[in-house]
Amino acid sequence: MAELATIARPYAEALFEVSRGDLAGTQSWLDGLAGAAGSGELLQFAASPKVNADQVFELISSVLKTALPKPGVNFLRMVIDNERLQALPEVARQFRQLANGASGTADALIESAFPIGEGQLSALVATLEQRFGRKLRATVQLAPELIGGVRVAVGDEVLDTSVKARLEQMKMALTA
Repeated sequence: MAELATIARPYAEALFEVSRGDLAGTQSWLDGLAGAAGSGELLQFAASPKVNADQVFELISSVLKTALPKPGVNFLRMVIDNERLQALPEVARQFRQLANGASGTADALIESAFPIGEGQLSALVATLEQRFGRKLRATVQLAPELIGGVRVAVGDEVLDTSVKARLEQMKMALTA
């Protein structure tokens, strides 16, 4: 949704600029806020005319696993006051991209048909880091529908070496 991306960009950029000293810490509490704001029930509660900003702040604070630091409290109050709770997941995503760019890293989603052992994962990540030319923070997700192999997404780049993808390629070649 382009509109949310446009709304979220100034928040993510401003937060990035003021938190350069602790990007990982900021990302941690921002992910917590984004998770809370991803709840439809919370957004519906916040949109109610019977609810004030302090009640919304207290509800969000109560569902977080850890207490917000002072910058997080200030940021959340500003987002609530500007009625931008729905943009928080996008703010977190854009902040992560800015933080990754500053540190020369990227998030990688590795989908595998079978569980990957630690040794295999280390070797795979090392190979992928050479392929993509940057340090990767890998997250592994099981996807049995791949039949075999892996599919890796780094940003908007996708490397699909799964059996399912190969079968699709063979199908396309045979029907062309």
